[in-house]
Amino acid sequence: MELNESMVGDALTRLKRAHGQLAGVIAMIEAGEDCTKVLTQLAAVSKALDRAGFKIVATGLRHCQDAQGRGDRPPMSVAELEKLFLALA
Repeated sequence: MELNESMVGDALTRLKRAHGQLAGVIAMIEAGEDCTKVLTQLAAVSKALDRAGFKIVATGLRHCQDAQGRGDRPPMSVAELEKLFLALA
């Protein structure tokens, strides 16, 4: 299934935010910040990436359900979507 910005707009926004957060974490490490602060920010980046991934899987699921509802062949099987979901877990 090919993705486009209109399908995953919210996930893309989350990824861009995580990109900025990760740059901040790198800057914190380079500046010698306290490890507690660094790890707190790193956990936030990790959570943002997870949420973006789950959002993309959910979008794919809706896209496949819509295709089935129209009588079209979905671009991915339930098994393929499940495999992607589990890869994030």
